[in-house]
Amino acid sequence: MNIEDVLRDTLADMAREEPPPPPERFLRTTLTATATGPRRVRRPGMALAAAAAVAVLAAGTVATVRGLSEQTPAPAVSTGPLTRPSGEVTASVERGPGARVIVMEGLRLADVLPRLARASGRPPAEFEHAARNGAALGLPDYANGSLEGFAFPGTYEVAPGRSAQEILADMVQRHRSTADQLGLAAGARRLGRGPRDIMIIASIVQAEASSRQDMPKIARTIYNRLDHRPPMMLKMDSPLMYALGKYAVEASAEDLRSRSRYNTYRYHGLPPGPIGNPGRDAIEAALRPAPGSWLYYVTVDPRTGATKFAGSDEEYESLLDERKRRIRAES
Repeated sequence: MNIEDVLRDTLADMAREEPPPPPERFLRTTLTATATGPRRVRRPGMALAAAAAVAVLAAGTVATVRGLSEQTPAPAVSTGPLTRPSGEVTASVERGPGARVIVMEGLRLADVLPRLARASGRPPAEFEHAARNGAALGLPDYANGSLEGFAFPGTYEVAPGRSAQEILADMVQRHRSTADQLGLAAGARRLGRGPRDIMIIASIVQAEASSRQDMPKIARTIYNRLDHRPPMMLKMDSPLMYALGKYAVEASAEDLRSRSRYNTYRYHGLPPGPIGNPGRDAIEAALRPAPGSWLYYVTVDPRTGATKFAGSDEEYESLLDERKRRIRAES
């Protein structure tokens, strides 16, 4: 199959693409989000990426289409970059004995399952049903029966004959192997946390970071806010955007009125579960945060994603001013 065929098939797939289901479909925890917020911001689809010809990388039976959003990191106006549409989506070029799909870091389960279904040719309902059967997938105890956060990113075989349960179980096994390699359980104890807390923090780090280099600093900022005395809320938008099923740069005033437990502007501590499926770098950052006293971070250059960190309100305000100056200079 040549590149023209890939683009043509991608455009056809996007024409049939539907928005992902809300995350609560796959969670054991009941979400209580009540705010509807402004009209849902649709994630850049495969057709947009293909039409813009940002990049198409074809090798064997795997194609990766880079989305426009990865080229424009989301700006930060409070504690840091906010949840944004995934920078990369995937599609299987050919179906056959060697068909594979790439699952990128940070994708929500609501995005992963439809992609797996399209690439494998199996019904989406089969993947949704399998995702709810945590015991059959081999989820660790600290997953609390929910696959979100434990569908490890990577390249997976989706050849005919492989069931949805087998494909998802492979992702869980990859998580368990990575957790063992990184010493998740021992590292969590060293930090005074449980493995589930580490995975929740890693998922936030994955959503918030503009670069891999920033991940350990963002992890440290999260720990500093969690451990602050007097108590300090996280006040990060990415968990709330997850609960509301949105991909937005900034939470609106109506969003912030949500009573979801994922609203870290309303409740202290971590949200009740992971907000996506983090990769190895984010998990390692959560286990080995950088040393520092930061309480805030700001993407001072939305064009490049350059992020700076602050340990006081005064430093934070200074970074916000720097960001505004850069935006004005480029407008």
